[in-house]
Amino acid sequence: MGQPDGGWYDDDPPVVVGSTPEDRATNVKTNKITIYFDEFIKIDNATEKVIVSPPQLEVPEIKGAGKKIVVELKDTLKENTTYTIDFSDAISDNNEGNPMGNYTFTFSTGEQIDTFEIAGYVLDASNLEPIKGIAVGLYNDLSDTAFTTKPLMRISRTDSRGHFVVKGVAPGTYRAYALQDMDGDFCFKQKGEMIAFNHETYSPSSKPDTRTDTIWRDSLHIDALRQVPYTHFLPDDVTLLAFMHPQTDRYLLKTERLEPNKLSFYFTYGDSILPEIKGLNFNADSAFVIEANEKRDTIHYWLRDTMLINKDTLLMDISYHMTDTLGNLVLNTDSAVEMLPKVPYEKRLKEQTKEMEKWQKQQEKKKKNDQPYDSIYPVKPLEVKYNVPSSATPDSRITVEMPTPLAVCDTSKVHLYSMIDSVWYQAPCEFRQIANSVRQYELLVDWRLETEYSFEVDSAAFIDIYGVVSKANKQGIKVKGPDDFSLLVINVSGLEVADTSIIVQLLNNSDSPVMEVRVKDGKARFEYLMPGKYYMRAFVDANGNGVWDTGDYAADRQAEAIYYYSQEIECKEKWDVTKSWNLTEVPRFRQKPAAITKQKPDQEKKLKNRNVERAKQLGKEYLKTKGVKL
Repeated sequence: MGQPDGGWYDDDPPVVVGSTPEDRATNVKTNKITIYFDEFIKIDNATEKVIVSPPQLEVPEIKGAGKKIVVELKDTLKENTTYTIDFSDAISDNNEGNPMGNYTFTFSTGEQIDTFEIAGYVLDASNLEPIKGIAVGLYNDLSDTAFTTKPLMRISRTDSRGHFVVKGVAPGTYRAYALQDMDGDFCFKQKGEMIAFNHETYSPSSKPDTRTDTIWRDSLHIDALRQVPYTHFLPDDVTLLAFMHPQTDRYLLKTERLEPNKLSFYFTYGDSILPEIKGLNFNADSAFVIEANEKRDTIHYWLRDTMLINKDTLLMDISYHMTDTLGNLVLNTDSAVEMLPKVPYEKRLKEQTKEMEKWQKQQEKKKKNDQPYDSIYPVKPLEVKYNVPSSATPDSRITVEMPTPLAVCDTSKVHLYSMIDSVWYQAPCEFRQIANSVRQYELLVDWRLETEYSFEVDSAAFIDIYGVVSKANKQGIKVKGPDDFSLLVINVSGLEVADTSIIVQLLNNSDSPVMEVRVKDGKARFEYLMPGKYYMRAFVDANGNGVWDTGDYAADRQAEAIYYYSQEIECKEKWDVTKSWNLTEVPRFRQKPAAITKQKPDQEKKLKNRNVERAKQLGKEYLKTKGVKL
C-alpha cells in the first residue's frame, strides 16, 4: 500500500527547435523574431536580463507564450548590422524551472554575421566592488565627444561579478565605456550617471583553444575531466573603473525642522557664502547659532530664543546661491517659506505637563510612605557624549560631542590625571574645539605607554545656549605597553609615482579603514597596531589632499587609482610582520578579497540532478524491504 510517486522528474532544459527568422540568418528585414521550443517555457525578468544590441532607444517587446518567445523590435533596423538578443539565464521550462543557460539569438540585416566578442569587468573605482547591471558599450568613433553625443554601438550588461561580454562585434578598433544610463539614451548626458572610460583601444580577435569540462557522476563524485575545444575571443580582460561625477550643480534639496529649536537646510553642493534668512513674523537678527558641516552643504540654524522655539510657524525669506541653466552660481530667494516643527508646541506642552504630574504623584506616594522624596522637579542635565576608550593606543583620540551649541566651555574644569608610582599627577593636555565644528571638541594628549589615566570633567563645565548645565563625568583609561602591539611594515612597489603620493589603509572585515599611513622611502609602517586580522588597500593621492577623489569626464581625469592587497594579514602581539606588495602584479578585477567584497556572485541556476537522488532513495527503500540495516 502506498501513494503513487508520479514517476521520474523532468530534468531536461528547454531546447530550441526553430525560429523565424532562423538563428544567424542574414539579410533579415523583419522586426519580429519568434523562437520555438520543445516544451512550455517561461521568461524571467526580461526587462533587466535580456539585452538587445545595438541598443534600442525604444524598449523592445519581449513575451513568452506557450512554447515560444516573441521579440518585437520597435526601432528601425540598421542596414548591414549584426543584431544580438542575449537572453542570459532568463529562459527556463514552465513546470520544473530547469534553466536553459546562457542563450543568444543572432541575425544580420546585411550579407554577413559579425562574431567577435569583447569581454571584461566593471568595478567601482572607489573600492573595486563589482558593479552589477551597469551597461557596457563600444564605439568605433574614437573621439572623446562620441560618448556624449552618440548612442553606444554595441552593448552588454554586467552580471553579479561585474563581468560583461559584448557580442556580435565586427573587426575594427574600439573604445569601451560603462554607463549607468538614467534617461535611456545610451550616451552620457547627466552628471548623476555612473560612468567608466579610458583611452585604451581594443581590436577583437579569436584563436582556437581548449577548456576542461567536469563530468559529474552525482552531486559529490566526479566521473571524468574532458578537454573541449572552443573559440577563445580576445580581449577578455578589459577592466573599466566606474565613478560618479562630483556634484557641482548647487540647489536646495530640502528644509526641515525636526526639532523645534533647529532649522536645517540641505544643498547638493557647498558654498562659501551661507544662506541669509529674513524673518517675516520674527526678528532674525542674532536669532541663530549657525552650524555648517565641512562641505558646507548642510547648514543648521539653532534658535537662541525660547519664545521663537515655542512658536510653531516661522515665516521667512531664504536667499542662497544656486546653479542656473548655464552652470553659473546666481542668487536665488525662496519667499515666505514656512518652517513648522515636527511636534507642535501645544502637544509638547501637554507631554511635559503629563510628565510633571506623574512625577508629583510619585513624590506624594513616597511622602505618604515616609520614603525620601524630592520637593523640586529635577532639571535634566546636558547630555554630553564622551568618546573615551577604556583601553588606548598612543594614537587614540578623545572626542566630546555636545547635543546643542555651547554658551560656556570652561576648560579649567576638564582634567587629565596620570598615575606615576601609585600617585596621581596632573597630565599635560589641551581641550579645544575641533576646527570647523560647532559642537565637537577634542582632547590632545601625548600618551605614555603602560600608563593609567583618569579623564575627569567637573559639573557645570559646559553650559549650552539654553542654560542647560552638564554634570560631572569620570572615566579611566589604560594605555597598553609595547608587548601588546604588533608592527606591520609593507614594502610597496609597482607604480612609477612618488612614494609620498601613495596612501596605504588597513581595513577591518567590513572594508572600513582603521589606520592609514603615507608611503615613505618605499615603505608603509603601521606602528602600535592592535592584534587582529586585517585587509589592505592603497590609493594614489594625486592632488595631495589626503583623501580619495573621484574623476571628471569633461576634464579627462580618472578617479584616483585604488589597489587592494589580495590576501588577509594577521598581526599578533609582540610580532613584527613584513610584507612585500607589488600594487599592479595582480589584475585589478582579482585583487579584492572575497571576504570583504559586498557584491557577492549570484547563485547560478543549475539543473537539479533530482533523478540521481531519487534513484538513491528508491535503492534505500528496496534494501529496507530486504531487511538490510542502513
